[in-house]
Amino acid sequence: MSGPTPQRADLDRTIARLLTVGTAIGIVFLVIGVVQLIASGGSPLDQPVHGFQPSSIVPDLLAGVPDGALWLGLVVLILMPSARVAASLIGFIRSGERWMVAVSAAILVVIAAGVAIGVALGVAAGG
Repeated sequence: MSGPTPQRADLDRTIARLLTVGTAIGIVFLVIGVVQLIASGGSPLDQPVHGFQPSSIVPDLLAGVPDGALWLGLVVLILMPSARVAASLIGFIRSGERWMVAVSAAILVVIAAGVAIGVALGVAAGG
């Protein structure tokens, strides 16, 4: 069995860079949020848990509210596996690997369905 093709190796390197950079960005925002929380005299242990409000992330970031950086860091880290699959899908489309395109697309459909169901259940529960 031979090793990966040069095109597959390039795809693997691109995905590795995506995951490395994305993970670093997510961790940086988490650290910023923790530092802001501590600087404001707060503690993650005695703070009430605030629900996720995507529309408040940017205003919170601009206002220096710890929740903005913490939520952004979490969102970036949560999106990394999906970003990996999306990047793979693009690479497989470019290389003409139809079977892997179908597999990658199916995985993204399952992820999207899970998110949609989770959001619908959260809304139905008043979340």
